[in-house]
Amino acid sequence: MKILIINGPNLNLLGTREPQIYGTSNFENYLGELRQEFKNINIDYLQSNHEGDLIDALQIAADKVDAVILNAAAYSHTSIALADTVKAIQTPVVEVHISNIFARESFRHHSYLSAVCKASLSGFGLRGYAMAIYYLKHENN
Repeated sequence: MKILIINGPNLNLLGTREPQIYGTSNFENYLGELRQEFKNINIDYLQSNHEGDLIDALQIAADKVDAVILNAAAYSHTSIALADTVKAIQTPVVEVHISNIFARESFRHHSYLSAVCKASLSGFGLRGYAMAIYYLKHENN
């Protein structure tokens, strides 16, 4: 199984950005842990601060991976274009948010992606990515 993790804007700052919300681990270190935990799954990773890059990655991934884990960050709450892309591809996409978006500012309570993703996880910290992989691994078998 091949999974692509796509992280959106400011997630390159994990470990230093608002550690009280996002923790003190950077994603690259956590990615190594994920790859150790799920040795039988090929996990690729992309992070971009640019909406178009995320759209391009989803479109390209549609033919190259079995599933996508998408943390579109703030674009989750603003991007109809990302939602349209997820809706247009056949590849299953699981939405992940590190923080509990429903316990934060009201503008974060709505995600354009949730309705078009196969599943949505929020508030489990970085562990949400592992939960998404576990779900995808068992959902596809």
